[in-house]
Amino acid sequence: MPTPASLRDSTQIELPADSLGGLRKQIEAEYTVTIFQPEPRLCRIVGSPVEIKAVSAFLSRHGISLP
Repeated sequence: MPTPASLRDSTQIELPADSLGGLRKQIEAEYTVTIFQPEPRLCRIVGSPVEIKAVSAFLSRHGISLP
């Protein structure tokens, strides 16, 4: 049985808000995800595991490393 932490890791990405730069609109246009900012310095991208994997690859191609 999957743990809540493993499910959360596969359905969201948390990163510093300033790391997205001008990519936010492109991510929202190309992928079925929701991007929100729960606090000023934190950005959260939420979506299905398939979309999160695709966004992770997209971010990596644009030089944004994920924790």
